[in-house]
Amino acid sequence: MYLGLAFLWAPVLLLAGYAFSADRIPFQWGGFSTRWFAALAANDRLMEAALLSLRVAAGAATLAVILGGLAGFALARTGAFRGRAVFGALAGAPLVLPEVVTGLSLLLLFVALAGLTGWPAERGATTVLLAHATIGLAYVAVVVQARLAGQGREMEEAAASLGARPLVAFCTVTLPLMAPALAAGWLMAFTLSLDDVVVASFVSGPAGTTLPIYLFSRIKVGLTPEINALGVVILGVAGVALGLAAWLLRPRRA
Repeated sequence: MYLGLAFLWAPVLLLAGYAFSADRIPFQWGGFSTRWFAALAANDRLMEAALLSLRVAAGAATLAVILGGLAGFALARTGAFRGRAVFGALAGAPLVLPEVVTGLSLLLLFVALAGLTGWPAERGATTVLLAHATIGLAYVAVVVQARLAGQGREMEEAAASLGARPLVAFCTVTLPLMAPALAAGWLMAFTLSLDDVVVASFVSGPAGTTLPIYLFSRIKVGLTPEINALGVVILGVAGVALGLAAWLLRPRRA
């Protein structure tokens, strides 16, 4: 187990260490320095792509939580209905489809919509957001469905027997039960959107260059130490987000 963790984390820690190197070569130590963090802040193109990725990821994760939460609730609580198997298969399809197929199908969809309705006029941040939300909602739906299936309906039935209307019972009982799954699904969808390259490369345009696409294009001409500094910043943000999520979802004493 420890060897596996070391194998996974050694490259990440190595990248973080080289972010503090003064040498211009990204993977060569030249003495301790924080110059590349200042250079990162001054790189407008890189910062623009990073901020765009954060906005797209946050929007896609939020939309995925709304749609995926509803889908997971329908699969877990509405019982049998006509087309339930097809609905479940379609909701979970992004989990098993190759990203190339998903990206190509979404590209064809946007092209067809543009031909029929004139929208989208061009592919950019909006189309990337919708594509990532489509993928993320499948993960959210699975997590929410599993959460509700494991909880049973006793508390909701008890609320209904005490006179609570369906909407009141949902808001006061079901939604709090779903909250941990919704939070976990949001983080998962956010992460998937933040590091996606394949789907985004199909549905993005000049105005939708996300950070992974920018970094992938930079590989062709060579990386710079600023990329290492950016990796440290992302690790720090991810660590804070995970710590906050663990604090919010920690068991609370009565």
